Amino acid sequence: MTTLTVSSVSASTSRVQDRSLLRDIRIVMVRELKPVLRDPFSLLFGMIQPLIFLGLFGPLLAGSMGGTLDGGVWQWFVPAILVMTTLFGTSATGSNLLFEFQTGAHERMLVTPLSRSSLLVGRALKEMVPLFGQAVIVIAVMVPFGFDLHLDGAIVGLVLLAAFGIGLGSFSYALAIAVRKQDWMFWVVQQTFLFPLMILSGMLLPLETGPEWMRVASKFNPLSYLVEAERTLFAGEVWSSAVLWGFAAAIVTGALGLTVGIRTMLRSAD
Repeated sequence: MTTLTVSSVSASTSRVQDRSLLRDIRIVMVRELKPVLRDPFSLLFGMIQPLIFLGLFGPLLAGSMGGTLDGGVWQWFVPAILVMTTLFGTSATGSNLLFEFQTGAHERMLVTPLSRSSLLVGRALKEMVPLFGQAVIVIAVMVPFGFDLHLDGAIVGLVLLAAFGIGLGSFSYALAIAVRKQDWMFWVVQQTFLFPLMILSGMLLPLETGPEWMRVASKFNPLSYLVEAERTLFAGEVWSSAVLWGFAAAIVTGALGLTVGIRTMLRSAD
């Protein structure tokens, strides 16, 4: 009887803790979203880079390789631009936390009753809102230019981007915490990893025509599986081995990012 009572109390305590964590995550997420909602132009400003790539690099790609790309240039390039938007957007989110370190806002958050893990998870989830908004804008802009939208594949593709973006954003926050006393190092590390990952993913140009060492290196790049999965999904193929590999890469990135990010956040008061 005593054992049963202890188990019931433990289960009840666990449920209360879970509800408390979800509440804290929601509070942090809403707090982080308020500046975005007050200044929607920041969302539009983030569209400049992907639109430049679509407007300037896309026609060059069409002229040089348009006949060799499966499904046409836009079916090949637009999904890659969505991945690029996720890559650039979520990898830079740690800079917001660096600003909070400078202003003392993060230290004030640490003394609140909010759980440390919610400070990371809430921030990471917040990044998915502008990401979805930018993806919808890119798709809406490109449909009149011949981009063929498959809604079921697009929805799954956005979910896949969200899983990857949460992990990458968590890594970005962890990096910001690690270099908070030398904040210039954030951009050095971010840029050092960003462009090799992007080029070795086949995002801008097919790797099939590249040297053997680049094709081998791409096999160890999780971003290459994500790019291939997005192209497959936006072509209308939801059930495909490429999609499964993409989800595997996104889930592993998300799990590792959250694990590293939460552990780093727990030590951020030191």
